[in-house]
Amino acid sequence: MTLLEHLAELRKRLLWAVLGLLMGAIAGWFVFDPLVTFMFKPLAQSGGILSFTTVGAAFDLHLRVALWAGALISAPWWIAQLWLFVAPGLLRREKLYFWSFLGAALVLFAAGSVLGAWTAPRAVRVLSTFTPTGGALLLEADAYLRFYMAVVILFGISALVPLVLVLLNFVGVLSARTILSYWRAAIMTAFTFAAIANPLPGIWSMLVQGLILMSLWGLALGVCFLREWWARRQLRRQAQPV
Repeated sequence: MTLLEHLAELRKRLLWAVLGLLMGAIAGWFVFDPLVTFMFKPLAQSGGILSFTTVGAAFDLHLRVALWAGALISAPWWIAQLWLFVAPGLLRREKLYFWSFLGAALVLFAAGSVLGAWTAPRAVRVLSTFTPTGGALLLEADAYLRFYMAVVILFGISALVPLVLVLLNFVGVLSARTILSYWRAAIMTAFTFAAIANPLPGIWSMLVQGLILMSLWGLALGVCFLREWWARRQLRRQAQPV
């Protein structure tokens, strides 16, 4: 394909992806009530009250939740468009790698997001207990939604870091020994991130999240060592005389 043909194909896939996102947002519009009820339930149980500071704030909140839910609902569709764009230029092994990394990324991000969705309501309940006697917990709906979404997304992204290390190892940028040599930096980074991203004030929640991240780092390191061992074995086989 020529450059113009590649650009035309890219435009086609982007248009189909955007169309899928729009359809997902329409579906997200109709699941707004159960989603918002779930997210705002811990605040209501803590005696908090949501405020809408402008006339259009409620509509804006509805639209944001619909777009957020739509992106999740339509994820298989726009990921398929990415695949249809890159697949013709990949070899069989590269296609296998693509699906393996994509599947691992989806599982890890989903697992991290679920942990974030589990943590956010508990963080709201714990943090709301610091409201002084006689005070009222009055929050802007937009700020509360940003807090909730940030926790979910940050937890999801943190689970992808080990996969990035494996990817860099597969393309030859980082060796397993190099990754292992930075174990002190890995520990510091994992627990610093846990201290910043974890909204729960207790030290135990930070330790648990940090240990989970270090476990994922250790798993990624094991995969890198295994891949390098397999690559060396294949090279020795090819070097043997027939």
